[in-house]
Amino acid sequence: MSKIAVAMSGGVDSSVTAALLKDEGYEVVGVTMRFWECEYTDEASMPFDGCCGVQGLADAQKVCSILGIPHKVADMQQIFKDKVVTDFYTEYSRGRTPNPCIRCNEHLKFSAFMEWVRNFGIDLIATGHYARIEEHGERFKLKKGVDENKDQSYVLYSMNQEQLGRTLMPLGGLTKQKVREMAVELGLPVAEKKDSQEICFVPDDDYRGFVSRQMPHLLKSGVIKDSNGKVLGEHNGIINYTIGQRRGIGISADEPLFVIDIDVETNAIVVGSKQETYGNKLVAIDVNWISIENTDNPIRVNAKIRYNHQEAPATVTHMSDGKVTVTFEEPQMAITPGQAVVFYQEDTVVGGGTIE
Repeated sequence: MSKIAVAMSGGVDSSVTAALLKDEGYEVVGVTMRFWECEYTDEASMPFDGCCGVQGLADAQKVCSILGIPHKVADMQQIFKDKVVTDFYTEYSRGRTPNPCIRCNEHLKFSAFMEWVRNFGIDLIATGHYARIEEHGERFKLKKGVDENKDQSYVLYSMNQEQLGRTLMPLGGLTKQKVREMAVELGLPVAEKKDSQEICFVPDDDYRGFVSRQMPHLLKSGVIKDSNGKVLGEHNGIINYTIGQRRGIGISADEPLFVIDIDVETNAIVVGSKQETYGNKLVAIDVNWISIENTDNPIRVNAKIRYNHQEAPATVTHMSDGKVTVTFEEPQMAITPGQAVVFYQEDTVVGGGTIE
């Protein structure tokens, strides 16, 4: 059976993935990617898990020992800093809201990691993502995981055909509950370990503080105005606002106010009514197609504009240079530049891109 490298974070999903593949007869190697050194300077203030991966690394090593498979550590710190962290705060400086998990999948887990394991004569990798990869004729297709509450296909839309062909995702056909039950049966110490909810390199979940330490000028005060240009008050830095935000604006009004635009050039926050947060069209760039080669013809899809967003019927129209226009049947709330829009037909990912 083939050699396969399992990306192991120390969580229950990647641990069960490794166990399943070993049971299938693969020669499994567990690999933990080292992404980031925390800002914390002393052990007392450093979180045990999170960006440093102290607990994650220890758990991954322990699981590999129990399963009787080798464990390796891949140092990915520089490329993670260049492609994920720097992009994260640069996007905020442009008034956009990035998704670092998508960037990490694109540049680390399904690119740099694949190349790293090739140095050890390994061509196949596996991850604990809740999604499915199926071969249909000459194309590989990416499909939703069967667990609707855990489906992660949205953050995987940037995968190309070569990457799909070299990747296994054994959990795509399982529910999270079943995975935890399997971990208990296998005697894995991570069976009840909680899922990480934070951005991995911002362990205290204070992304505003993290970004402002990299780019202090984003805390510069400026005006808050309505869509007609009327000044309503003052903000304390554009980093503290995102499209669609209602709480924490600091302006009293007869009706709730929402952030509808972030004007970086004039350092202004534009607010308006809830109705003003809705739009029925967007332009996406860097579009990646999966289920189809490409298309110059308009196609009907269900489009998702955020990870937890409800899919909505839309038409995707080709523009040029990897750009498309997405027109929704019904207006959508808080279409946010920097986030991904992903196109589905039933449970299959057609493609996706970054909202411009």
